[in-house]
Amino acid sequence: MTSRLVIMGPQGAGKGTQAQRLAERLDVPAISTGDIFRANIKGGTELGVLAQSYTAKGDLVPDEVTNAMVRDRLAQADAAGGFILDGYPRNAAQVVELDEILTGLGAALDRVVELTADRSELLARLRQRAETEGREDDTAEAIARRLDIYAEQTAPLTSAYAERGLLVRVDGIGTIDEVTARVVAAITAAV
Repeated sequence: MTSRLVIMGPQGAGKGTQAQRLAERLDVPAISTGDIFRANIKGGTELGVLAQSYTAKGDLVPDEVTNAMVRDRLAQADAAGGFILDGYPRNAAQVVELDEILTGLGAALDRVVELTADRSELLARLRQRAETEGREDDTAEAIARRLDIYAEQTAPLTSAYAERGLLVRVDGIGTIDEVTARVVAAITAAV
């Protein structure tokens, strides 16, 4: 069985950690737009410079850049048997783009996992991440802005995926192992 999953949730909900754990368990790549942007920023590439001009202000990288990157990544051989998308789609236009990408590949999503957590917990986690990882995009202002953007643009996508029967919601609060167990149980029960 292939596993084509999207993992959603506000910044700090644990998407990256859970995507990596699921990827190992399901033997598919975890594809994080954030990781790709950070690698390009660190490498000083043209895309990285452009991405940094947005992320340093707490803004999101424009759709056309992100869509092209995701289209290219999902066409790579290691994603043919499945993938876990982390950080994409983040708005309604990207949902449409992802549907088109998958149709072109003769594929469809199996499940969308939404990790949930309250804002105060997210803010505490993100402050901790900024301190331990030294991420310049985790300033208090940038964090608050990204959480607001998620609430405005991305959270409503869960309704669309719920209407398609693809959405499972998972409590993102607890130990990493506890959350992983909940995610696995949710996607297994939903199959």
